[in-house]
Amino acid sequence: MSPHTTPSPQLLDVASPDLAHWLELPAHRSGVRVARHAMGARLTEWRVPEAVRDDAVLLVSELATNGVCHTPSTRLLCGIGLIADRSLRIEVHDHDYAGTSLPDCTPCADDESGRGLFIVQAVADTWGVDRSALTGGKAVWATLSLGC
Repeated sequence: MSPHTTPSPQLLDVASPDLAHWLELPAHRSGVRVARHAMGARLTEWRVPEAVRDDAVLLVSELATNGVCHTPSTRLLCGIGLIADRSLRIEVHDHDYAGTSLPDCTPCADDESGRGLFIVQAVADTWGVDRSALTGGKAVWATLSLGC
């Protein structure tokens, strides 16, 4: 599983701070729940269409869960932003300094986990991984179109 080859825009390159929202959370399962709820609430405040909001919350959940399960991080930085091309960008930054590769896993049919990046690939318009300028670890990102 590899990310789309579309080059990534600058990290949450938004015109106004009001168009971005960040959370720093502990890297454990309760942090993922907090990220889902907080990001969903912010997207509702921004009047993001319900279908896009639901997809964005799913992406936040999957990317944060990967940070919890597959990195040595004790904290995660989650961000969402409305970017100039009428897209929503979701980012999760970790403190994994080992590189920018993602776990390579192919789950078996009866495995109960291991499908997060497949979900990201299916839901996101684009996605990828970069070195995080904010944490020095990885920044895994995804974008969703807001439509017209």
